[in-house]
Amino acid sequence: MDLQGTVIRPPSEAGSILLQVSLGCTHGKCAFCGAYLDKPFAIKDRQTVSADIEFAAARCRGIRKVFLCDGDALSLPQKRLEGILGEIQEKLPWVTRVAAYGNARGLRRKSDAELRRLRRLGLGKVYMGLESGDDVTLAVMNKKSTAVSMVEQGQRAVAAGFNLNVTVINGLAGVERSLVHARETARILNLMQPHQVAALSLMLVPGTPLHRRWQSGEFVLPDARGMLVELREMVAGLELKKGLFLANHASNYLPVRARLPRDKARTLLALDAALDGELALKPEGLRGL
Repeated sequence: MDLQGTVIRPPSEAGSILLQVSLGCTHGKCAFCGAYLDKPFAIKDRQTVSADIEFAAARCRGIRKVFLCDGDALSLPQKRLEGILGEIQEKLPWVTRVAAYGNARGLRRKSDAELRRLRRLGLGKVYMGLESGDDVTLAVMNKKSTAVSMVEQGQRAVAAGFNLNVTVINGLAGVERSLVHARETARILNLMQPHQVAALSLMLVPGTPLHRRWQSGEFVLPDARGMLVELREMVAGLELKKGLFLANHASNYLPVRARLPRDKARTLLALDAALDGELALKPEGLRGL
C-alpha cells in the first residue's frame, strides 16, 4: 500500500484497510493540530489508488472495513469519490463499510443528492472534528468553521444516512474558558445528535501554534483534575436521545464508555469518584496521541 507521510486514523479504524486517497488536510492551519505538518494537501492520482485497491483485493480478504485517508477525503470531487467507492464495491465485495473524515466545508460542497449517492455506494461513517461548541475557542484555534455551521452539516450527514461520529477535545479552551467550552460543546452536540461522540484530552504537539502559545505562557493547559471537571460538566449537559459517548482515547486520564442516555448517571458517579481520588487516573507518562 502506498501510504505517504504520517497517517492518522480514528481508534475505531485500527482494524480497517487504510486507503490513502488524499494527502493532508485542505485547511491544515488549526492551532492545536500537528497531524499533517509533514505534507500539504493533495489528491492522489487514480492509478496509485487503484493499485492499492488491487493490493487489498489480493492481501486483505478478511478485512471488512475501509478507511479513506487522509484528513479530508470528502473534499475530493464527487465523480472521483464515486469512482473510488465503486471500485471498492467491485474489487472488495466483502467490505461492509467505508468511512472517512469529513469537515463542514467538505460536506457543504456536496448537495443532499450527492451525499445520498455516496451513502448508496458504501460510505457509511463520517468522522467530524467539532473540537468545541464555543465559537470563541474555535476562532482562537483557527478552526475556520462556526459551531452552527458544523451542526448544519452534521445534520445533513445524518439525514443522508451516514453514521456520524463527532470528536471533541477537552482542555482546548485552556483554563480560562474551560467550563464555557464544556457547556457550549454539550449544547451543540445536543443540537447535532450524532451517533457517537469521542472526547479526547488535549496534548500539545511541538511545532504547532498552540504549543508555542503554551511555551510563552499565553495558553494555560488544565491539569488532570481540570480536565476531569471539564469532562464532567460536558457529560452533565449532554441530552443525546441515543448515542455512544467515549472518552477512552490514549490521551484521556480516565476511560469512559457510556451509552446515552442510559449510562449518564453512572458516568457522572464515576467522574465524581475520580475527582474524589477514589479511582486511579492514567499516569502522565502513559498518555499518548
